Amino acid sequence: MVMNRRLVVSVAMAHLAAGPGIPRAQPVGRAAMPKIGILSFGQPRSGVDPDPIAGFVQGMRNLGYADGRNMVLDYRYAEGQPDRLAASVAALVELNVDVILAGGPLPLQFARKATRTIPIVAISGSDPVREGWAQTLARPGGNVTGVQVTFLELAAKQLEILQTAVPELERVAVLVAPAELNEPGVEAGARALGLELTTLEVKGPADFERAFKAAASRRAQGLYAIATNTIVAHRTRLAELAITHRLPSISELTLLANAGFLLSYGANLEALGVRAASYVDKILKGERPGDLAIELPAVFELVINRKTARALGMALPPSLWMRATRVIE
Repeated sequence: MVMNRRLVVSVAMAHLAAGPGIPRAQPVGRAAMPKIGILSFGQPRSGVDPDPIAGFVQGMRNLGYADGRNMVLDYRYAEGQPDRLAASVAALVELNVDVILAGGPLPLQFARKATRTIPIVAISGSDPVREGWAQTLARPGGNVTGVQVTFLELAAKQLEILQTAVPELERVAVLVAPAELNEPGVEAGARALGLELTTLEVKGPADFERAFKAAASRRAQGLYAIATNTIVAHRTRLAELAITHRLPSISELTLLANAGFLLSYGANLEALGVRAASYVDKILKGERPGDLAIELPAVFELVINRKTARALGMALPPSLWMRATRVIE
């Protein structure tokens, strides 16, 4: 179903000093050019991967906004380096952007640390209340709202799909960056399917080889990757290692299947981006982020990488091919 980076600077502290109250956003007048900061852990679009914020840009366009005409989009990419997030969000706070769009758990963590007053729209999370960025889904409070990427029950569905692909599956290695997110739904899903889990914790690329060797020593027969920022940023390397170690792999974002994971099943990021745009529009028109209910994902897609299946020598069952939303050749 795919989702773990840092900062404190003087300008952010100035916002913190303003106190915990969240002022109502001021409606944007015709002469104003609202500034929207886009905070991403990854890199600018490249290669065959879809632009992760294409849906957001399209959603803003659908609502009558155009970059450079009646809004300004300020892109900040950490390029897979957590320490860059601190400087990136500090720059957005210093520019006093009207809204910050935080893509993923780490950008959201850094944005929340940096400001309690600038509205934040998040595309992140599986349980915002448990993760601490919402009081309730219906009324999050504070300065953060947005759309969830996943939810607890989705992990069971992903494991079920992996088990369909690998009928003899008994032991699954779970790749997780624990500083970003540890998904309890995976354990419940595994128990329901009679699967044994082995957790592989990674902080970054230096841990990858060790993690896959541990998976081999524990006789793992498949890989489930929790698609937080570290995993997504290094998806190509992880896909290569999964193939090398003969591990059929699944995660939640199409980005990982594009990179070489065997399977992905999860929310359509483009659709989430479109929904996130509606939140930004409402905030620019004066609504408080804390009053805007957080939405669950509504559109899901199953993607199969046929090239990876061939590399693993796998003949996937016809039922899985029939269910696929898309097949990567």
